[in-house]
Amino acid sequence: MQKKLRPYYYPAVGVCFLLTIWQLTALWLQTTDPEAAALAPIPTAFQLLQLIRSGEVFPHIIASVLRVFFGLVFAIVVGVPVGLLLGLSKSFEMMSVMTFQLLRMVSPLAWMPIAVLIFGTGNEPILFLLAIAGVWPVLLNTSVGVKQITPTFMELGKSLAATRWEILKTIILPAVFVMALTGLRLSLAVLWVVLVPAEMLGVEEGLGYFIIDAKERLAYSELTAAIVVISLIGWLLDYLARVVLKLAAEK
Repeated sequence: MQKKLRPYYYPAVGVCFLLTIWQLTALWLQTTDPEAAALAPIPTAFQLLQLIRSGEVFPHIIASVLRVFFGLVFAIVVGVPVGLLLGLSKSFEMMSVMTFQLLRMVSPLAWMPIAVLIFGTGNEPILFLLAIAGVWPVLLNTSVGVKQITPTFMELGKSLAATRWEILKTIILPAVFVMALTGLRLSLAVLWVVLVPAEMLGVEEGLGYFIIDAKERLAYSELTAAIVVISLIGWLLDYLARVVLKLAAEK
């Protein structure tokens, strides 16, 4: 029994430590602002249960997850083909790698003013920011995966008179699959971090909007409950990504 529970021991200690720091911070803030009592773990937990029971939080969760899903789809549709081309074509790599690196170094949130200028407020600028944020890990990981393919395999395919499509389908894609999935997991983390501030661009659904709305209503326990929801969903999405990556690596 103890052996079964052992893997959960250290995470539980870490969570308890975090809750202790959280409670102490809330107590310290109460010395200057009595309303900070609403930020403590227990009021947050009660508020979270109330949000779940009322169902108020679920439309915001669904809206946020759908936006992240769009970012992942864009990362796959654009990142994988461009990453393959970057890894296979030396001339394309020489022409584009510096441009890609320059663009990649710009924080996705730095594009906020440009996104609003082009698309206005609403859902479109958010999707634009997520598209920019999520594509780079998939693109670059796919490119690295192509370069890690043993040249012998490529030569073997050519010696068997395989077409380019057959080489792509039977050698290249299986070889880069795990690397592309790793990039997708990294994209998921980036998208989830970028999503919350991006959802403050004039939408009325999403966890980012929920936080801003709670702040304006001075509903501090709702605000911290939303932060807990964001962290839990982010952890769950990353856990699912790790499971998929592990299964893919075993195959």
